[in-house]
Amino acid sequence: MDNKEALIRFYRLLRQYGLNDSHSGNISYLHDGNFYITPTGACADLVQADDLIHCTMDDATVPEASLDQHAHRAIYRHNPEARAVIHSHNPYTLALTLNGDDFIPVDLEGQYYFPRVPVISISFKTYFEHSPVLIATALAEYPVVVVRGHGIYIQGESLELAYKWACSLEQSAKLAFLARQAGTFSDEYEKTLE
Repeated sequence: MDNKEALIRFYRLLRQYGLNDSHSGNISYLHDGNFYITPTGACADLVQADDLIHCTMDDATVPEASLDQHAHRAIYRHNPEARAVIHSHNPYTLALTLNGDDFIPVDLEGQYYFPRVPVISISFKTYFEHSPVLIATALAEYPVVVVRGHGIYIQGESLELAYKWACSLEQSAKLAFLARQAGTFSDEYEKTLE
């Protein structure tokens, strides 16, 4: 499977498993020093590989490309190991981080992949102006970052790895949410995670 087909597959899986709605989020992969990204307003159920938009690493805005194209570009520039970027709207992750606190997974897998997930706040009014550098800078230290009230950004060495981390993060957030609802999450247990 080529990268365009893989990108479409993972974009649809994000929708299928509830990490995006029909027209939200975006995904890209690096190719020959530039990148391909989902179109702005793309419907995950209908988008095809031929619909993907080619973007260069210069600062030119490509009107058909996702509005997050500048964030993807900045992530690739600041993180040489990044080959794919996913932006999704993981509901449990977002719900647990609306207070602005970093997310600490309570499960072993989450702790193994990302013991701490930083949460950054960006004004919605100036989001597209400030988000590229803030997200790219955070992803230079962490594989995943949450933009408070908006979504997660992940950089990976492959589309599959980025997708895996999107799913793993959401599973960790869901477990943390359910443990709190069930009353089985204690302060003593939380201290063992630090």
